[in-house]
Amino acid sequence: MDHRSKLFKTAEQLFDRHGFTATGMDRLTRDAGMSSRTLYKLAGSKAALIASVLTERDRRFLQRMDVDSLEGLFDALADWIRAEGARGCLFLRAHGETGGNQAAITAALWAHKQALFERIQAILAAETGGREDPVLAEQVMILHEGATAAAVYRGVDAVAAARAAAIALVRAGPS
Repeated sequence: MDHRSKLFKTAEQLFDRHGFTATGMDRLTRDAGMSSRTLYKLAGSKAALIASVLTERDRRFLQRMDVDSLEGLFDALADWIRAEGARGCLFLRAHGETGGNQAAITAALWAHKQALFERIQAILAAETGGREDPVLAEQVMILHEGATAAAVYRGVDAVAAARAAAIALVRAGPS
């Protein structure tokens, strides 16, 4: 594994497990097995490193969510939580811990949430015969987000409950 990949993988694991503020650059260099000079050369600032980690996580998450059905979307979320753990949304945690005033982190958050929303809209359009319903998509998005948050204390069962609620919303049709 090259230095950059190793740094990003190590940083993601540390940020996810310990938080962004609690993970110092000294810990990152030690755990990644590189000098601070190499770390800063590869990542720039800590905020830039966080944004890069989020961009990579976004790629992996959206790849996992590349499914064709609402059931598949929630099943993919449950699989993600089983594989990655249930500690809530890393994007929202980054935004919150950094005070929401780091432009690169905010941009990564918005890009991630917009891409997920678009994925949900595409799934719903396919399941409703091409009908576009941004309100329904927003409701499903909130259920998806809520399941991610509730899984922290309820476990993966929270995803099953959100899945059932999303399916019921779609079956109920336009409001």
